[in-house]
Amino acid sequence: MENLVNRAKQRDADAFTQLMQSQMQHMYKTARAILGHDEDAADAISDTILACWEKLPELKQNRYFRTWMTRILINKCSDLLEKTKRLMLTGDLPEGASYEVGYENLEWQEAVKSLDERYRLTVMLYYGEGFKTSEVAAILDIPESTVRTRLARAREKLAEMYYPEARRKTI
Repeated sequence: MENLVNRAKQRDADAFTQLMQSQMQHMYKTARAILGHDEDAADAISDTILACWEKLPELKQNRYFRTWMTRILINKCSDLLEKTKRLMLTGDLPEGASYEVGYENLEWQEAVKSLDERYRLTVMLYYGEGFKTSEVAAILDIPESTVRTRLARAREKLAEMYYPEARRKTI
């Protein structure tokens, strides 16, 4: 992948296309987990691809391309969420808007959706995308200890949801 990043930095469009295609599934899963809708995920991905093309020469270390790209994607998703909130507040919803829910891993999606955003994003990056805690920390720009704490708290919240009778008892 570092070779593709090098070539893409030199404005090789084919290398950039190949690089983005290799990351497409990762980008889709991440955007879908954050936004919840295919259409919004597609918008965030296209914005991310454009931003990556424009800012790729600024990437300092090629080996961190995926982390860098994921951070851009998360920012684009946040922008879309903010825009959607503003739309809902003004009441100008698009006509005939309807979204289909995918049924693969529906229980996992519902469980993760129930978490606060900070936990949801951390869990999705760690468990859903397989990033290491150090990589999640870099993506979210938080200390690694915070990532570990958020993961632990998210696991506790999920355990409480699914096993309320097994709550920890303090003696």
